[in-house]
Amino acid sequence: MALSVVVLAAGKGTRMRSALPKVLHPVAHKPMVQHVIDSARQLDTSAIHVIYGHGAEALLERLSGQQLSFVEQAQQLGTGHAVQQIVPHVNDDEHVLILYGDVPLTRVETLQDLVNAGSRTDLALLTVTLPDPTGYGRILRDAEGKITGIVEQKDATPEQLQVTEANTGMMLVQGKALKRWLGQLSNDNAQGEYYLTDIVAMAAQEGVAIASTQPRDIHEVEGANNRVQLAALERAYQQRQAEQLMMDGATLLDPARIDVRGTVSIANDVVVDVNVIFEGHVELGEGVVIESNCILRNCSIAAGSRIKSHSIVEDAQVAEQCEVGPYARLRPGSVLEQGAKVGNFVEMKKTRLGKGSKANHLTYLGDAIIGEGVNIGAGTITCNYDGVNKFTTEIDDGAFIGSNSSLVAPVRIGKQATVGAGSTISKTVDDHELGIARGKQRNITGWERPQKKG
Repeated sequence: MALSVVVLAAGKGTRMRSALPKVLHPVAHKPMVQHVIDSARQLDTSAIHVIYGHGAEALLERLSGQQLSFVEQAQQLGTGHAVQQIVPHVNDDEHVLILYGDVPLTRVETLQDLVNAGSRTDLALLTVTLPDPTGYGRILRDAEGKITGIVEQKDATPEQLQVTEANTGMMLVQGKALKRWLGQLSNDNAQGEYYLTDIVAMAAQEGVAIASTQPRDIHEVEGANNRVQLAALERAYQQRQAEQLMMDGATLLDPARIDVRGTVSIANDVVVDVNVIFEGHVELGEGVVIESNCILRNCSIAAGSRIKSHSIVEDAQVAEQCEVGPYARLRPGSVLEQGAKVGNFVEMKKTRLGKGSKANHLTYLGDAIIGEGVNIGAGTITCNYDGVNKFTTEIDDGAFIGSNSSLVAPVRIGKQATVGAGSTISKTVDDHELGIARGKQRNITGWERPQKKG
């Protein structure tokens, strides 16, 4: 079955009280409309059409570089009018899946169910049964249970308002039939708009067997018209991510207090404490422990490693049995090899810390290549930047860097070499040598401390 997708994304979103188009407001740091597009891409589709209107420049810029067809709705005259804009792009022999850019949590499985249900008829609807359907259009059925139409809230009779089966707006329509029904739409209603839902009654009058399916949970069909609803979608999304992580083998000490803003791949027996944020793509090996208040962004943490509290790991790789933190920051390009340790208030950037090496306190390591079994004393910094260019520091296997040392790159510290505490090193220290570069100490006898004036 040939399938194309239409995503309605032209609404202004007045109740968001924002210059940003409604569909660009994020859930898990990704625009709502991008969630919809990403789900649609997982279906076997020939094209994805995005109907845009308000905030066109921002929308087109945000979605640029993707294989999408953009179609403008110059005037917002209702959902039926929006879908009319894609008629020139629809083939008679294909089915069209109609989705909404502000409904981001619909599962791919739910969309596939709808596609399957509509594959042998001209119209299939995604409906939902709600405890309180206020605001939703109601699904009308005859005595035999066949769908006969949809009535909007403002046009419904008191009896129709008692119906709890609601319209989600998502539907699958056969292309030739869609064109025919769209041509018959009228705006003779309380809103003066062209309702896409009116095609349901047209299909029923023609004797079309209208299929229907329902989502696995209510959150899948909820949209966001204001920031309160947006926050509710965020929490629903995060709950879903937390549940999946636990099903995959993670222990979450409080599932309500983690945020996944990308994808997380985990092995068994991972433990995640509270207030942890995952961004981009994160991989966690078996037995990894992530303590509280950490941010992990586009990184991999191998088996048995521990990221201690209040640490940030970004675009970095941590090998097996490492320790990071607390209060450490691994910046892009950082690599910790097996058993390496980075302690409190240590920052690394574009640096490789070798097997079993450690920098336990108050240290900056930038643009450095550090061998195995190296000890970096507290307060050490690699002076890698001259204001214009970056330079590399090399520290070979077994070297010992004393506390409060400055290594002025480019510089090399040889194997088993030692740098005395408080040194500023700007020249090579060869293998097994001791490098010391300190100012001469003077003790002044009879010196009096300044006294506070009176």
